[in-house]
Amino acid sequence: MSLQSPLRRVMGLGSAKEGAGHWWAQRLTAIALVPLGLWFVFSVLGLDHGQYELVRAWIADPAHAILLLLLILALLYHSCLGLQVVIEDYVHGATKVATLISVQFAHVLVAVSSIYAIIVVSVGAGT
Repeated sequence: MSLQSPLRRVMGLGSAKEGAGHWWAQRLTAIALVPLGLWFVFSVLGLDHGQYELVRAWIADPAHAILLLLLILALLYHSCLGLQVVIEDYVHGATKVATLISVQFAHVLVAVSSIYAIIVVSVGAGT
């Protein structure tokens, strides 16, 4: 005996089996953002404000550069997952696909730009 409706069995509709992975990714990035965010806030508050060279030297430290990259990547991935859920729930029609694609491209653009900026500052290229 099945609890499925006859129409559901015929059409093959049901769970896409993707929700759990998306849910876990959202939760894991949220957990990762807590210590990374606290590290960033306390590190930046510890810097002397208004000293450009001090901030460049701070980013040039390999530990800070790696943690900053992890923070940015986790933050962007978490943001992308969250916006995807909002768009899927509240945007309908042709604009839904266009909006999802635009959000993905925007997040990739910001990620690549951020990684490039951190690497340039870390290795001192362009000075």
